[in-house]
Amino acid sequence: MMALRTHMVSFKMLTAALAVAAGLTVPAKASGPVAVVPNEVVYPGQEIDIALMREVEVTNPNIRADYISSMAELEGAVARRTLLPGRVIPTSAVRASYAVERGQPVKLVYSSGGLVITASGSPLKSAAIGDFIQVRNLESGSTVSGTVMANGTVQVIAQ
Repeated sequence: MMALRTHMVSFKMLTAALAVAAGLTVPAKASGPVAVVPNEVVYPGQEIDIALMREVEVTNPNIRADYISSMAELEGAVARRTLLPGRVIPTSAVRASYAVERGQPVKLVYSSGGLVITASGSPLKSAAIGDFIQVRNLESGSTVSGTVMANGTVQVIAQ
């Protein structure tokens, strides 16, 4: 009976390994922690396609808890480094996509009470929504600081 049980466990492991190798999604068990892994290589700077990811159960007790555990965490994300198929994705390996790119024109907006001043600017670095960055005002040449907004503008603070 023990030999039969050993063969059944081996068969289940082999079946799961073949499914993973074929790129099929193996449903994760709810009993353990879940991680998201890529089905193919994702290179640095590449936007992460959720269709190329799958959720798997984390069975290795040596894996720390700072990994991507849901597909929602990858919405609109970009790889910071190469992500390998079947490997857990550390949270530090992804970043939010940039809303403004270094050197590309942006609209600077300063508002105080009823006063609104706009100007053209050039970001000194690429940044995501909510990042605090420095931008060169193209009209005056001065450098101002502000927060990147969802619409791609930079909300300037008083200096």
